This record gives sequence, C-alpha cells and structure tokens, in this order.
Amino acid sequence: MTAAFMDLVDATIVNIAIPSIERDLGATFGAIQWITAGYALAFAAGLITGGRLGDIYGRKRLFLLGTAGFTVASALCGFAADPEMLVASRLLQGAAAAMMVPQVLSIIHVTFPAHERGKVFGLFGAIIGLGAVSGPLLGALLTEWNLFGLEWRPIFLINLPVGIAGIILGRKFITESKAPKALRLDLVGVLLVTVALLMLIYPLTRGRELDWPLWGHLMMAGSPLVFGALVAYEKYKTKKDGSPLVELSLFKVKSFAAGIAVQLTFGVVMGVFFLVWTLYMQTGLGWTPLKAGLTGVPFSLAVSIAAGMSVQKLVPRFGRKVLQSGALIMATGVLLYIWEADRYGTSVQPWQMILPLVVMGVGMGLIVAPLTDAVLSDVPREHAGSASGLINTTGQMGNALGLGLVSVVFFGAIDEERLRQIPAEVGPAFADAFQNALGWVAGVLLVIFLVMFALPAKPKQHVEGAESADSVDFADSTENAAKEPALAG
Repeated sequence: MTAAFMDLVDATIVNIAIPSIERDLGATFGAIQWITAGYALAFAAGLITGGRLGDIYGRKRLFLLGTAGFTVASALCGFAADPEMLVASRLLQGAAAAMMVPQVLSIIHVTFPAHERGKVFGLFGAIIGLGAVSGPLLGALLTEWNLFGLEWRPIFLINLPVGIAGIILGRKFITESKAPKALRLDLVGVLLVTVALLMLIYPLTRGRELDWPLWGHLMMAGSPLVFGALVAYEKYKTKKDGSPLVELSLFKVKSFAAGIAVQLTFGVVMGVFFLVWTLYMQTGLGWTPLKAGLTGVPFSLAVSIAAGMSVQKLVPRFGRKVLQSGALIMATGVLLYIWEADRYGTSVQPWQMILPLVVMGVGMGLIVAPLTDAVLSDVPREHAGSASGLINTTGQMGNALGLGLVSVVFFGAIDEERLRQIPAEVGPAFADAFQNALGWVAGVLLVIFLVMFALPAKPKQHVEGAESADSVDFADSTENAAKEPALAG
C-alpha cells in the first residue's frame, strides 16, 4: 500500500510544480515535456518485464529493489542541478516504478486467501483515492511553502522517508513468492518497443525547438518500421519458447483490439490535457501552485464519484453505452472549457471553471473505471494477466505520446520570440494555445466514441451470467478500475 501510494502521488504531484521547475532550472519547453514524458515512457517500457522479473526472481526481492531504486531516483530528482539531470533521474524513476508497481497486487494475491481479498482491495481502492486527491494538493503546498528555500524540490524529496519506510516494512512483513512456471524474459521485445517509441516521441518534443530538422521526420517515419520488426520478432518468440513480451493472438479478439485503441488514444488525451492545463493556469493566468491545485479538486471528486457509479450501477444495466456517453460528456466539458477560456480571457476565475471541470470529470469517470472490464470481457482466461499488463502499458504509452504532442498542439501555437520581446502577451498567447490544444482533445474524444462501437454491448459476465474470473484476473481488473481514474485526477 505504501509503494502504491508513493507511485500514484509521484504521478500526480509533478505537473503542478512544472512552472516552478521551468523558472528555477531555466528548462526549455522540450525539457519540461521530457520531465513528464520520460517517466511515462520508462514506466511503460518496463511494466510487463517488471512483472515477469518478479515471477522469476521473487516478488518480494523485486519489490524491495524497485522501491529502493525509486527512492534513490527521487533523491536524484530532488537534487538535480540542471534539466538534463532531472530528465535522466525521471527516466530512472520510471524504470524503478516498473519493477515496483507490478509486484503490489501479485504480493496481495499470494499473501491473502480468497475470502480476505475483498477487504484488501477495498483498502487498496481507498489508498488510491487518497493519493488521487492528495497528490496535486501536496504538490501545490510543497511548492508554495518553498521549504528551506528548496522551491519545487520537496515534491521529490518527500519520497525518501516514505520509500525507506516501505523498504523496512517490506523486509519484515512481506513473504517471498515466485511463479511455479515463470515465463522467460523478452529483452529484445523491450528494446524494440523502447526504440520505436523514442523514434516517435523524441522528434515530437524536440522538433519545434530545432525548427523541425530532416532527421526528426526520418525518425518518425522509421518508427512504424521498428514496430513492424517488433511484431515479426514477437511471432518468432512465440514459436521459439512461448514467452513473447506481447501476446499477439490477443489482437484477434475484436473487443480487445478496440479496447487497446481506446486506451492508447485516451492516454493521449490525458497526456495533452493535464500538462497544458497546468501551464495555462500558472504561466498563462499567473496563478499560484496552490490556487491551481485547489481548482482541480472538483474535477478529481467528479471522476471518483462517476467511476464508482459507472462500475456498480450503470454498466451492468447499460453496458457499452455508459462508456460512449462518457466520451461525449467529456467532449462536451472540453468544448465548454474552450468557450469559457475564450469568453473570460485571462480574467477567468476558479469558480467559473467548476462547471466544465465537473462535466469533464464525470465523463472521464464513466470511461476509465469500466474500460478494463469491457476490454477483458472476451479475452481467454489464460491470457488475462498478459492482457491486463498490455492495457496498463498501452495507457502509459499513450500518455507519453500525448506529452510529446503538446509540442505541436500547444507550444506550436505560441511565438516564443515575440513573447520574449513583449512579456505582456504571455497570458493571452497561453490562453489561445490552451484553446487550440483542447480543440484537439475534443476531436480525439469523438474518435474514441466511434472506436467504442467495437467493444462488447455488455461485459460478458453481465450477458451470460458467467462465473467471475479467477482471483488473478480479478486482481488485475481491480487495480485498473481503481487506479486509472486516480491517475487521471
């Protein structure tokens, strides 16, 4: 629970401190994107392998190694002397999280008997909810207080006592466990995924600053070729030893393939929105971190409430229509936000943002909680673990891609040279760029609405009354249902 809380807070605490980091380190817009995208990319690339390492070498051992690495990386982030060191430390932090996080539910699964797991997952959901709300507020307070003149650095240094506590408690209370028949590692698959994503995301984040050089276009054009090589290698790996990084047969399941597409594009939406929203409020409107953090509270609450209602009451009755309604409601909230940003300009107040944020939060909550169940409903039970890992990984990849696209949809609408000459135009320029980025977000949400037609009309257990999936599958689904809306918050 300690590790899950630390990971979630770290995922939500950083955005609110971005403007402070930018000022203190003199970071470029590209570096700012990599501080957030680097973590998501390293986390995505290592998630499946991290879970497999735990199965092979012991979940307790990997949990403690991951927690120790996360704590050390947090210290390096807190003491970073320049943007390059901070980006490198964030990459290390994401890689350590990829070792730590997959073990959390695996350890719960092997530690507690089936009749006790309901209580444990209830506590897990409560911890996740607490992290969702406390992350942005904690980041705002720590940045605002400027403890010991450290400005933004305490948002990372706060992980040190939490991480040390996690290591001490873990050594004492966690029982070691391994999978009876562990799959082999697919390090070539991990390398190909990472290279393909870097070839796509690096030119996106750096291209605008470098005036879109030829090598950037060539890298982006080459990325699909590397993904193609990944598919070919995974087919070979499946025939060789039956332990590929990606179980390609899953994509023959229509609902799974559609669900992965939804997860990827929804990750893009979240990656774009949360970064530009922070920059809009703090740099464009000149708000303090605390004011910006408090403005987001209604959004987080709306996500949590809608997520609970969608899983318990709405999806069993209305099925896929709930998710599609969520996409349309969220798009409506985005369009409402664009209208308000245009009407009130830089004089907009937090209370005027409540309506669009609540509408967006309700829409997001209706999507993120039941999405995993819908995606897994037609997946064969023996592949549920691999499918759930792919869902998490795809969401993180989408998030990293969205953060890369901020360079195009937000910073691409800003004339930096003009703003250096006329600082008074920063507010209006950021407000216009924010509206431009939200226009793209609304368009992607409409695409998500259409792709959702390929999802099952209702999750299989509601249609057939089939008995529930085994405890491993339930654990994966519970983690996704609880954690996804929290990350959004």
